[in-house]
Amino acid sequence: MSQTWIAAVVFFITYILIVTERVHRTVSAMLGGMAMILLRVVTQAEAFRCIDWNVIFLLVGMMVIANVLRETGLFQWLAVQAVRLGKGRPVRIMLVLCLVTALSSALLDNVTIVVLVVPVTLFVTGQLGLNPLPFLIAEILACNIGGTATLIGDPPNILIGSAAGIDFTTFIVHMGPISLLILLAFLGLAWLIFRKELRARPVRAADLSALEARDLLTNRPLLRKGVIVMGGVIVGFLAHGTLHIEPATIALAGATLLLLWSRADPHHAIREVEWTTLFFFVGLFIVVEGLVRTGIIQAVAQAALRVVDGNLPLASMVLLWLSALVSGIVDNIPYTVTMIPLVENLGQAMPVMPLWWSLALGACLGGNTTLVGASANVVVASLAERSGHPIGFWRFLGYGVLTTVLSLLLATAYVWLRYL
Repeated sequence: MSQTWIAAVVFFITYILIVTERVHRTVSAMLGGMAMILLRVVTQAEAFRCIDWNVIFLLVGMMVIANVLRETGLFQWLAVQAVRLGKGRPVRIMLVLCLVTALSSALLDNVTIVVLVVPVTLFVTGQLGLNPLPFLIAEILACNIGGTATLIGDPPNILIGSAAGIDFTTFIVHMGPISLLILLAFLGLAWLIFRKELRARPVRAADLSALEARDLLTNRPLLRKGVIVMGGVIVGFLAHGTLHIEPATIALAGATLLLLWSRADPHHAIREVEWTTLFFFVGLFIVVEGLVRTGIIQAVAQAALRVVDGNLPLASMVLLWLSALVSGIVDNIPYTVTMIPLVENLGQAMPVMPLWWSLALGACLGGNTTLVGASANVVVASLAERSGHPIGFWRFLGYGVLTTVLSLLLATAYVWLRYL
């Protein structure tokens, strides 16, 4: 059996295990990754090089900061503000949290945002006696939509901006309007599909919104230190391109500084890191590298793009929908890396900018299709599982496909009307 077939079979079996949930998704991903190495699809050196350590250590740094901040009552205080803005009504609270998640994801990495938003959500739903899953699923979807808007919102955008020479302002001018339109449409969709599930006794909501800040913020000195460090980290994220420092380094530096300054127990802060999530990513990166290394993803992309034969409208539509489909199945980072040289080649025969926008929209919005389609999805799923509320693959798929199709229809109209 050729290495290409071995890679395809290993990927298929790994995905089946993840989808059926017969084996924990972290174990499934690790099994797949080790199979790629042991069956010599990739060498150990290649496998370790393909792991995106920037994603891994960004998560570690932000989780440590979040674990320290959790001790201050900050997340509970933010939850109460969300209840007040939502006037105690669960659907409105969900929409407020989705709006905050989406807008924040445009300015920061969406993985960072969900690490901070999930504890707030769990506190709100716990106090109101609500099932947190509708909230968490909606926040995943809003997060990926918001991250589409800017150059730094989602990793594929950074890769595309670097390859195409697109700056922050140009990116948001082109991607901001459609992202906002999709977000508004999604908020309406979320209201329709979740409103029946979100019912709470008004008294409990009123009691929660009546809580005073002094009752919630339990460690103000630690809070001040945490907010200062978090503010510095956010500034660092926004300026990381100018500083030539990767977000992972900024997050780890912030975590280290906060542990040093606050004298918090590092054993506790580090023990609470979602290690199962990190090892899931390690395994998945290796599995996807097997597909990339054997040329499977590139072959699929080339076959699809060959049919366009110099037709710019057709090329843009194929690229948009193909990117969404593939990004819903495999991580969108290696897919985008594979597609960039293909788009550059197509750009020699036709205007290239519509193709870049189609690639960005498809790669980012497609991450909403499945529970493993984007890094933020996996992080939220792991945090939800730890809290005793696991998100099933198939349950998420129903909402994810519906949201992705709606998003792509709007994106298709936008690309067609603005660029073609």
